[in-house]
Amino acid sequence: MLIEYVSSWAAPQGGATNPALMALPRVLVLVLLLLAGALVIIYGRSHYFANWKIALSSAPAVKQNAVEKPVKDPRLKMDSVTARRSSREAFLRRHSELNFNVPSHKDKELGLHVTETYLRNSRGLEIFMKSWVPAEGRPKGLIFLCHGYGDTVTFFFEGLARALAVAGYAVYGMDYPGFGLSEGLHGYISDFDVLVEDVMEQYRIIKGRPENQGLPSFLFGESMGGAVALKAHLKDSSMWDGAVLVAPMCKIADAMYPPWYLVKILIALAHIIPKAKIVPHTDIAAIGFRDLDKRKRASYNPVAYIGNPRLGTALQLLQTTDYIESMLTEVSLPLLVLHGAADQVTDPSISILLHERAKSKDKTLRLYDGAWHCLLQGEPDAMVKNVMMDIISWLDAHAASKGGFDPQSEQEMECRVATATPSMVGFGKYDLIAGLL
Repeated sequence: MLIEYVSSWAAPQGGATNPALMALPRVLVLVLLLLAGALVIIYGRSHYFANWKIALSSAPAVKQNAVEKPVKDPRLKMDSVTARRSSREAFLRRHSELNFNVPSHKDKELGLHVTETYLRNSRGLEIFMKSWVPAEGRPKGLIFLCHGYGDTVTFFFEGLARALAVAGYAVYGMDYPGFGLSEGLHGYISDFDVLVEDVMEQYRIIKGRPENQGLPSFLFGESMGGAVALKAHLKDSSMWDGAVLVAPMCKIADAMYPPWYLVKILIALAHIIPKAKIVPHTDIAAIGFRDLDKRKRASYNPVAYIGNPRLGTALQLLQTTDYIESMLTEVSLPLLVLHGAADQVTDPSISILLHERAKSKDKTLRLYDGAWHCLLQGEPDAMVKNVMMDIISWLDAHAASKGGFDPQSEQEMECRVATATPSMVGFGKYDLIAGLL
């Protein structure tokens, strides 16, 4: 597109068609783009572009030793969904003591019905779906998970989903196309709007099931999943009764936004080599997980995307945050926004801006002093319990009027949260795995 435009602009006037002259602009543009690509990579090590990468990510990077030759992580070679599914199966076979899929008998003890399935969507892609539903009684409401960049619903979200299900909610999750166990090129987002439509398609089907009729529906988005949730709301404001957003990616802080000329270079390169993995990478676990033991667990997700972001994906995320920032005043659904005050991955001021600009009359912002990016996965247990108390209390208050149940007293609520949170804080702990098997 860029080459055709420049060629037409530089073509001789008056009908001249000298082949050499016509070819010259194409050659010059290609040379310029190659030089620009080198500039992006070099400049990417500097303050702006490196920080911009931090703002877009929510997955741990591969740690590299500056002296020793780094060991290649097998997850860097999982472009196909077949490779990712095989990796998960092999991981669970090799590491039964780290089986993050809680055994079925343990779920039964928790009173949960947990299912995994693959469904083919309208675009012909096979999508991985998972649900965690109370085995008895009518759920208080429906919660639809939207995971972050590089994340999946079969790792840390397993603990979150079980905690919410134990609290009485039917929880549903899916891996986006290109992520986790769903089909698609690993870590590649060709069109963020299409990704959101894929999410809405599956969740709309679930909402339409007879057993879910009349139940309030809530979106739960974390980091990039917050952007997915907000876009889903902006596309169909009548589909959801509220949203819980944890460190949402809805604007790139001004200090982290790349200079205008790098944006132009990114756009040009993304049209030519959109799948190239050349955007600089940062170890997000090191600055996202405050609890050191939990930080170690971050590297165990066998299907996480840990490679350098693809150019096309980076461009989509950049354009999406620009769009969402321009549409904050159109956000009208009830909101609970949660953010660690010491978050270095997504700026807490972004959540403050969302809370200020959203036209929702029902909106709540919670900032947690000293907390980092991964509020539910990487904080000390006491902080996780506080965050879960805020989430379940908010969900109950908003589901009660539509779900036909009475909100509980503070003491009863504390008991409910105390019952639910072990599924969260104990999830994946090495010393507790034996008790799950």
